[in-house]
Amino acid sequence: MRSIKSKDTKPELLVRRLLHAMGFRYRLHARDLPGSPDIVFRKKRAVIFVHGCYWHGHACKVAGKPAQSNVSYWGPKIERTRARDIRTRAALEADGWRVCVIRECELSDPNLVRCRLDSFLYDGPCAVAPARKAA
Repeated sequence: MRSIKSKDTKPELLVRRLLHAMGFRYRLHARDLPGSPDIVFRKKRAVIFVHGCYWHGHACKVAGKPAQSNVSYWGPKIERTRARDIRTRAALEADGWRVCVIRECELSDPNLVRCRLDSFLYDGPCAVAPARKAA
């Protein structure tokens, strides 16, 4: 567990690069806000969390199957993380912050993430056209 990073993870760095390329500037890991959001836009009163699918209990292909060993530890730990995520989001929204959660599995399509970030930060429809797959 000691080697698992909570800051500057690969998914977080990818989202930060996307935001920077889109022209946004932000603050990182604001400890004065509930949950220390990964990315903070104070003027917009908006925060972004970048969640690893396994650690936050997302049922997707990236997260894979649940823990096979020490299930009595990992099951409750991941459930506590999910409950903490809900409490954190509620506290931020009660204080007037807008919250966006980007999951690790979503990063396989950077255009989709760019579109979500664009609509979240501009409060409108996506201005970036998602890439189309060739037939």
